[in-house]
Amino acid sequence: MRVAFVIFTALLMVPALWPQDSSDKTSERNREAQESSSRDTRVDISPPKGDAKNHPDSKGAVAGLEPSDNPSDVQEFHPWNPLKALKDVEVGDYYFKRKNYRAALDRYKEALYWKDNDAVATFRLGVCQEKLGDKAEAKKYYEQYLKILPEGPFAKDAHASLDRLAKAQ
Repeated sequence: MRVAFVIFTALLMVPALWPQDSSDKTSERNREAQESSSRDTRVDISPPKGDAKNHPDSKGAVAGLEPSDNPSDVQEFHPWNPLKALKDVEVGDYYFKRKNYRAALDRYKEALYWKDNDAVATFRLGVCQEKLGDKAEAKKYYEQYLKILPEGPFAKDAHASLDRLAKAQ
């Protein structure tokens, strides 16, 4: 039984030991490296037929964003990483529980950097601002939270906080 296993394994290993013809693979790689598919391919970004009729106010939103042949007019996108944002909110909560509101504030702001309009980070940013005594900023973030999620889980708390801040002024 062992002898059969050894012979079988040896037969499987023999093709791996034969020299392979790499010249075909090398020439294929060189050809692929010289060709660039991205230079010849243009993406059609023109609006679909009837778009102006169906969306009459959309022309102002895209004014000045027409593509040009100038390669230096690349518009940078804001980074978006919801996992990093979630981790920043988690670390911010850690600092908040330990009453380190300044560190929590920084983490919540970083969460908004990675994920704009994150409702939880926005609300907790308002709470931190209120704890640090910046009532105007706290009000701004509470209102922003209510714009994102008007009926969200923290909506009642945001309304109560806004009422409390209005009475304090």
